Amino acid sequence: MRFLVVAALALTGPAMGQELPYSNALTQNCLASADNATSARACIGRSADACIATPDGGTTVGMGGCLSLELTFWDNLLNANYKQRMSVAKEIDAEMQELGATVPLQAPALRDMQRAWITYRDATCDYARSQWGGGTGGGPATVSCLLDLTGQQALYLTPEPR
Repeated sequence: MRFLVVAALALTGPAMGQELPYSNALTQNCLASADNATSARACIGRSADACIATPDGGTTVGMGGCLSLELTFWDNLLNANYKQRMSVAKEIDAEMQELGATVPLQAPALRDMQRAWITYRDATCDYARSQWGGGTGGGPATVSCLLDLTGQQALYLTPEPR
């Protein structure tokens, strides 16, 4: 699966021979105005969809490139949110241990959940690709799957105010 992600991201480089009209602005603005989880989830794919709607984004290679660019946005957000959540979880775990509480530890549970999610994401997107029977749509289908699931996980891990 990592090969597929690397190959898909390579589509956004010089090999494409074109500059895609991509910006994170639509996704960022959508998130800024989202007032609940459902409206935030609707932001996933906004910037990629706008990029795909352009002439350069409408090709199979362009689609893969547009999707990959937004995937990078969500992957960065996921990593930042995970890091913040882990920091808070470790603080809570330390507080609970200091109090002598016998509650389950959050940090290892968060780590294990995220590792299981990565396995789930990869298997799900492998399946999405398999439905294309080796056709050229398999690449964009894979990146679209990665984008959607990564966006959902990034939102799930959004830190809650403490």
